Amino acid sequence: MEKYIRVKDLEDAALAILPKNARDYYTSGATEEYTLAENKRAFQRLRIRPKCLVGLTSYNLSTIVLGEKVSMPVGISPTAMQRMAHPDGETANVRAAQANGVIYTLSTIATSSIEEVAEAAPNAIKWFQLYIFNDRDLTRSLLARAEKAGFKAIVLTVDTPLFGLRTADIRNKFTLPKHLKLANFEGQIATKVNSTNDFSALNNVDHYLDKSLTWNEIKWLKSITKLPIVAKGILRGDDAVRAVEAGCDGILVSNHGARQLDGVPSTIEALPEIVEAVKNYNVEVYLDGGVSTGTDIYKALALGARMVFVGRPALWGLTVGGEAGVDRMLNILRKELKHTVLIAGTPSVTDITKEMVRHESTYSRL
Repeated sequence: MEKYIRVKDLEDAALAILPKNARDYYTSGATEEYTLAENKRAFQRLRIRPKCLVGLTSYNLSTIVLGEKVSMPVGISPTAMQRMAHPDGETANVRAAQANGVIYTLSTIATSSIEEVAEAAPNAIKWFQLYIFNDRDLTRSLLARAEKAGFKAIVLTVDTPLFGLRTADIRNKFTLPKHLKLANFEGQIATKVNSTNDFSALNNVDHYLDKSLTWNEIKWLKSITKLPIVAKGILRGDDAVRAVEAGCDGILVSNHGARQLDGVPSTIEALPEIVEAVKNYNVEVYLDGGVSTGTDIYKALALGARMVFVGRPALWGLTVGGEAGVDRMLNILRKELKHTVLIAGTPSVTDITKEMVRHESTYSRL
């Protein structure tokens, strides 16, 4: 694994060995994929402003997230169907998260079940990504299973009344490989969801998504669980306020990996508005989308994120080396973030404030 020194190295290696069906599913964004590219380009338009001679004697990357200490402000995002990347799939991913002291988020649309993931890494801080389905009993069952298995938070996806148009998947007529299944569904629903007679498993799940949802559903969720709820998919300040006032404990600024609607802002562009909107509320703000370097992490923290999550980078590591590959990815980010905080003169996460970054336009006037 030592030959991989950047996340981009892992990505290049993974894309070279993934089957086309899986590769295109993991890499694709919605329609023209403008926002997919912007998720990365927007980070590049931000400039770090280092402080010099600050008297560095130590550094500390750890932080507290929803009351849990994590070793660095990086978690693993929910990504679907990880056994397409590696036979161990989600279980390898969560073991790497456990070994590195970071949060792992399991997708509802996983190829390893809630129980399998819990057994694989009993000491990991695990969150569960949830959709609210038309069948409320299905939603309630998934939530109860996650609680029983020791998951610490629910990440409610709020930007998906239906799945976005992903051109590559349409062209490929994407289907889950026949030897795999969506492992979190049980009974008759599992049979329908995993049927390959007419549609892919993803299209079958799409059929169960509830398009009539409003913020009132947060109150229903809170009536059946004591776990904190993180709203994932927020891109507007007013929606962030609605989420908090409905009872959410966290906001995950996310555009679903640019897979839902093309032309929306990159997440790092949307972050400052959301941080400002909820500054007087007791709520944590996180970010995912486009993060692949230690400097990306630093810039998000400077603009007010408590932590960032990475999805595709974990998939690249998983593809290349299973648990060892995800471990390598996390250690690359840890090393890059360490160098960034020290060279920038901000040796702890709390030292990283908004004065540490500027948009490139600040310098274009010179």
